[in-house]
Amino acid sequence: MPIQRNKPIRQWENGDVVQGFALLTKKEKREDKNGKSYYDLEVADASGSMVAKIWSDSPAMHGNFEMHRFIAFRGAVKLYRDQLQLSVDDCRAATEDDRRYGFDESLLIPSTREDIGDLWRRLTDLLETRVARPILRRLARETLDLHGTALREHPAAKSMHHAYRGGLLEHVVSMAELALRICEHYRDVDRDLVVLGVLFHDIGKLRELGAMPANDYTLEGRLIGHVVIGRDILRDRCRAIEGFPEDLQLHLEHLVLSHQGKKEFASPVEPMTPEALVLHFVDDLDSKLNQLRAARDAAPGIQYHRGMGRYVYLPPVVDREALEKQGAEADLDDADGFEPADHPEEEIQPPLFRV
Repeated sequence: MPIQRNKPIRQWENGDVVQGFALLTKKEKREDKNGKSYYDLEVADASGSMVAKIWSDSPAMHGNFEMHRFIAFRGAVKLYRDQLQLSVDDCRAATEDDRRYGFDESLLIPSTREDIGDLWRRLTDLLETRVARPILRRLARETLDLHGTALREHPAAKSMHHAYRGGLLEHVVSMAELALRICEHYRDVDRDLVVLGVLFHDIGKLRELGAMPANDYTLEGRLIGHVVIGRDILRDRCRAIEGFPEDLQLHLEHLVLSHQGKKEFASPVEPMTPEALVLHFVDDLDSKLNQLRAARDAAPGIQYHRGMGRYVYLPPVVDREALEKQGAEADLDDADGFEPADHPEEEIQPPLFRV
């Protein structure tokens, strides 16, 4: 089979022989059941990512390449346990000289599919128009002034969800827009607090993780974690505003500290208020659906999802617009609607008691 050069990862198919460049996002040396060493890798580009292996008999075992660096590679795409993976035959660090062969960093950094400028506009508009308390609008505005540049670029996680450039901003906007709908339904939930909780819940990841392409834990991230870092950032911003209400600050801190939901998931406390519950479940829902979207893109159908610890079924996405069009056409064909049943009045509404 001819070698396919610089083919985007998302377009790889079983049996492809591929050669090109990628970002190495995972590199772990392991041993198989026979005691032979191999590398467990993950390669990524702007289109997606894939698990990769370097087996003990591959020359690539001795290649010069490091995690969170760009690599040049050659290998074959194979199906293993219903999932595609790359078997690497050769691998080395990419160099400036590789540009003549198509090496371009901008094509290799996983990024949000959304327009970052549009995401930013939606977030700032939402904070200005849907947060009622002036002091909370000020808190949001000053926080974005200080952290906005990083927020636009940062991933939301190392690997689990939204783990790409702009992922944190995408996650925050998606959560905020969903939270607004929930607060419209549950009118007794404090919308201002939920929206500010969304803004701050993962802000600690700006210091827990490095920016792309080096999406890995910082020393502060390892030792403290984003939950407490986020609480500290929130506390600093509140204290920078003279006269900021203590009760609001305390509730916002609770939102940040409890958003993971369970103590075993690194929340120092569990959600104790309606607003904290909304924040936790919206966060959990958005992160899980993002994981399933990525899994569907990689391999539609039924598959075992390691992050969720269970099998999931991911059929092709339904074309909602086409369905709505078909439904509208069907309504025109059936304009008369349902015919009333031809039953006597007493059969439709029988008396409660018969004499």
